[in-house]
Amino acid sequence: MIKTRTIAIVAAAGFALASCQSSPKSTPVPSGKSAALLAMEQVAISAHKCWIASKDPAFKQYQMANELNSFSGQPRFLLVPAKHYGGKPLLVVQAQGNSSHVDVFGPLMNDPLGARISSDVARWQAGNPACAATA
Repeated sequence: MIKTRTIAIVAAAGFALASCQSSPKSTPVPSGKSAALLAMEQVAISAHKCWIASKDPAFKQYQMANELNSFSGQPRFLLVPAKHYGGKPLLVVQAQGNSSHVDVFGPLMNDPLGARISSDVARWQAGNPACAATA
């Protein structure tokens, strides 16, 4: 009787231990970030690195206002005048919802700098973090 009870306890302990072990997961765990936020993070990091932190002369009169934590589902960043942080945005770069498409608009897009901005954003959105297009 004691032998049977011992075997039952050992078996129960074995089943309990086996149930605690995690099995390897075959599917990746989602990050909880929308496609728009993932795309904008990639673009914003490159824009800051290439335009602002590098002290690129073409962007020296602007500063970046990061709004990636938007609860509106539209993560974005703005370029505003360096001397007037609260001023009207001169460039808006944003994505929305579950799309990784990035929209770029604002007065700077009508300047000669607009073509470069479009090219840079398209390259960064495609996953290439380089600061300049390579030939």
